[in-house]
Amino acid sequence: MDRTTQSAPPTTGRTPGSALLDWGGALLYAFTALLLIGGTPFASGLLRASVLTLALSLLVGLLRRRPLAALGLTLTAATVVAYGAQWGNLTPDRHLVFVPVAIVFGVVVATRTRRAVAVAGTVVALLEPAAVAGLAHGPYELTGNLLVTVLTLGACAMAGLLLRQRREHRAELRESAVAEALTAERLRIARELHDMVAHSIGVIAIQAGVGSRVIETQPAEARKALDAIEATSRETLAGLRRTLVALRRAQPDEGAGHVPTGPAPGLADLGALAASLADSGVRVEVRTTGERRDLPPDIDLSVYRIVQEALTNVVRHAGGGVRARVGLDFSAEELRVEVLDDGRGMSAGAGKTGFGITGMYERVSLLHGRFSAGPRPEGGFRVAAELPLPAPRTEAAR
Repeated sequence: MDRTTQSAPPTTGRTPGSALLDWGGALLYAFTALLLIGGTPFASGLLRASVLTLALSLLVGLLRRRPLAALGLTLTAATVVAYGAQWGNLTPDRHLVFVPVAIVFGVVVATRTRRAVAVAGTVVALLEPAAVAGLAHGPYELTGNLLVTVLTLGACAMAGLLLRQRREHRAELRESAVAEALTAERLRIARELHDMVAHSIGVIAIQAGVGSRVIETQPAEARKALDAIEATSRETLAGLRRTLVALRRAQPDEGAGHVPTGPAPGLADLGALAASLADSGVRVEVRTTGERRDLPPDIDLSVYRIVQEALTNVVRHAGGGVRARVGLDFSAEELRVEVLDDGRGMSAGAGKTGFGITGMYERVSLLHGRFSAGPRPEGGFRVAAELPLPAPRTEAAR
């Protein structure tokens, strides 16, 4: 995923009305500075600094779109007010009128590119201390004024830097969340495709082998195998179409009515799944204990996919003429799923090259359950999963 520059300046696209407001506010700010010179000749430096700081509200639009221009304006206005005030007032706090410059510089640090910050910092570092030094009378006043100026600029710059880092961190968190969501979605789709296609191809391969062996001696059995291949192929094609349609849709209601998505498989389809494996030489028995109840869609689908993948592995690795048992044990807190077979089990490296067991483990982990898979001491293979269930709804809860 492409990464956008977090410190890029905001867009400067404006309407004529917004530009007029921006520069109108700038003119009012300049007019306020002139009033501080001619209208209040005996005002203290603190009062002048407070008025100029409050007048920054006139520069909100300019600060958002052209903070460098706002910085130049405030620096010029502060210098004019500081030196113009000397005609009627020689108080030692005249340097405080540069406080708005520090605030605007903090905004530049928080919102502009690093190159723009470097340029603004160079200009402020060269001009403001020189202007402040010219206001001082004596070395002690010079030292104090410069110290206050440097500390004010440093504090505003640090505040801007913290705001910048916080904004960039939030943007990184959003990007990370989007990337994790995309990864999770890809993994979900990969699991769905693997579980669906791997099972179907396994069944088709078995039926094709049966058909090729008996096509001359037992035409009826060969025809039966071909029918099973056709049915499995059609079911797989329909599932692939549902998946591709879901991927192509930009919005949930876009393209509705073109291709029916159909319901996702679940526990109700385990009987049909077991029956589809009968012609592959695997006899499957499904047993349910406990009080069976409706499951949330994600758990219902995951249980079906876990059983489907486990039985697909039986077809692949256990050999012909085996029996498999699917056990579903419902309790108030969890559902225990167990798939056993009495075949020869997987080879030593089978589980390392495929994605079946990994996919089952991921499904169970997403549901905060426990999963185990491995050969049985008496022969065969065992897949077990324990999935926590939400509390059943009661009439009182409704």
